[in-house]
Formats: sequence, structure tokens, C-alpha cells
Amino acid sequence: MQNANTVKELVQISRDGLEFYEHAMSEVQSERLKSVFSRMAGNKRTLIASLSSKLAINDEDVPTDGTMAGSLRKAYADLRAMVSSNDDKVYVSQLEETEDRLLKHFEKALDDTTDPSVKGLLQQHFPHVRACHDEMSALKKQLAA
Repeated sequence: MQNANTVKELVQISRDGLEFYEHAMSEVQSERLKSVFSRMAGNKRTLIASLSSKLAINDEDVPTDGTMAGSLRKAYADLRAMVSSNDDKVYVSQLEETEDRLLKHFEKALDDTTDPSVKGLLQQHFPHVRACHDEMSALKKQLAA
């Protein structure tokens, strides 16, 4: 399959987001944020399943872990939350940056992908990736006000 490495990278970055949202749900106090994080984690699960299916159908290895950068971002958020008076704001800010990272990689993948079936799959998921990014960005701005 052409662009298999691109799809694998998107699976890993999405997995970073999933793991971070699941972790953040246990760290924040706000039930509203827990609900948002749960929904976002669900979106990441759907994306991972779809991209992983594409890899598996084409006999490609499916990544089972995230990236080092994702692990470091989660650890950084935990450290910042320990010294902050507002854990919710810290986690939202770091999760918004996680969404930024996924969106940028997704946009690059859409531009660089040559395999029509992969491009179609990415185009199918792009509106959801953009919506998650935009929602977290708006939430970050709301908490900063």
C-alpha cells in the first residue's frame, strides 16, 4: 500500500490523543470536561479503528503504541498541573496542542498522499479531525478568558 507509513504515523498520533484524553478524564474535576474528553476519546477510537483497518486489509503492521512526543506532552501536562491552581486549564491547553499536532499531520498527509484509497479515507475523517481541533481550541480560549 502506498502511503502506509503516513497512515501508521496518523494512527500513532491519534493514539497519543486517545491515551491523553483518557488520562485527563481521571485528572480533571469538571464533569463537563470529563464528558468532552470522553467524547473526544471516542472520536480518536473511531479514527484509529478506521485507519488500522486500512493497514490490516493491506497486510501492513498496525502500530499499537503512540509516539514519544505524545508521552512527553502528557507527562508535561501532569507536571504543570501539579504546580498549577487550575488543572482543568492545563489539561485543556495541552490537549488543544495535541489536536493541533494531529490536524497539522492530517493536513500534510492529505497534501502528500498519492494512493487514492488512502486519500479518500483521510478526506472522510478530516471534518471530524477539524471539528475536534476547533472544539478544543474554543474551549481553551473560553477557559483563558
